[in-house]
Amino acid sequence: MPDPTEETRLPPGQYVPRGRPVLHYGRVPQFRPESWNLSVFGATASGEEIRFTWPEFSALPRASVVADFHCVTKFSLMGNEWEGVSARTLMEAAPPDAGVTHVMVWGEYGYSANLRLADFARDSTLFAMELDEKPLSSERGFPVRIVVPHLYAWKSVKWVRAVEYLLADRRGFWEERGYHNVGDPWREQRYAYQEDPGDGPP
Repeated sequence: MPDPTEETRLPPGQYVPRGRPVLHYGRVPQFRPESWNLSVFGATASGEEIRFTWPEFSALPRASVVADFHCVTKFSLMGNEWEGVSARTLMEAAPPDAGVTHVMVWGEYGYSANLRLADFARDSTLFAMELDEKPLSSERGFPVRIVVPHLYAWKSVKWVRAVEYLLADRRGFWEERGYHNVGDPWREQRYAYQEDPGDGPP
């Protein structure tokens, strides 16, 4: 049973499971550090694509975040300690154009999730490389996954390979397949039919 402090942190409809379930779409990719890169493209301030090799990305300043993690399938993992590169640090290294309103985060195999720029730029949004003081396991997104703890976990894309700056919103992989465009667990924004006007693109 979760302790009372955990219960007060649980969004509506969530529960704390035994163990730490792992869910993902598709197979687990193999990491090849010599060819890995992270691309920032779309509406960048310079108008050009910026690429980080694995050594370059690994050398960016690190930050840590302790946060709960809420899956749309209704389980929550509490008090995770993530370490990696904050989204704000990435934005400083690869600035967006002033007109950017949204971000698309791309993972391996074409998986994607869209975020409002305000969600992407929050202090708690992190490109995580470690979980609980250990490198991420392959199943949890090694070498890099984005963690957006204030939204449902499908927005926390594993095996990140690119960030696309957008001048208008566009639905990502699960959003195109019926998930809510925003994904706020405290408002139980699970499915597209729950969207209010303005929550997503037409």
